[in-house]
Amino acid sequence: MGYLDPTEYVAYGLTAETTDDWVTTASALMESYCRRPSLLVTTYTERVRLGCGGQVARLSYLPLATVAPATSAVVSARARLGFAGRGEMLDAFREQVLRTFSAPGSWTTLDVSGMDVDVTTGEVRLPVNFFGLRYTDLEATYTAGVLPVPAALKVACAQIVRNAQATPALNVKSSKVDRLQMQYFSGSLLDEQVKALLRPYVAERLG
Repeated sequence: MGYLDPTEYVAYGLTAETTDDWVTTASALMESYCRRPSLLVTTYTERVRLGCGGQVARLSYLPLATVAPATSAVVSARARLGFAGRGEMLDAFREQVLRTFSAPGSWTTLDVSGMDVDVTTGEVRLPVNFFGLRYTDLEATYTAGVLPVPAALKVACAQIVRNAQATPALNVKSSKVDRLQMQYFSGSLLDEQVKALLRPYVAERLG
């Protein structure tokens, strides 16, 4: 899809003769740069390795978005219990509980209503389990993205189109621009202004 509506082309500095393929291809280039299938609200399932303590995770796609009737951006989650890692201490009672009631590496479904979720940073603080045992991994299904499209993304899309139209190898009116062409020239099309506008939407830790 395009992040600019045809009725907005002129308002964002494009000519009235700009065809939809320019905007569609520029939008695909934005998604490729941000390493995500869409910048609109999308559902993701991600597995995150937890650090020492096993209580806080940071999700990759931002910003998180809550879609009604859900009350949290995190739709469902489960965590894996594990023994203490190197350099960590686990008292004998809790270790015996872990061995008795759950096999190492087993997954436990979590109550998402008990999670503290920061929609801006993607930080998720897990609820403390009954025995205070640590988690080693989190698998979360969550929603992230924007709707409606903010002005910053529309400006970025229009700027990419203008950069492409100013590139002689792309600005051939008799040919139809395609994604491969734009990808080849992405280094010049995604200037510093565009990268700054897209920075909040670039996926973390992926790729």
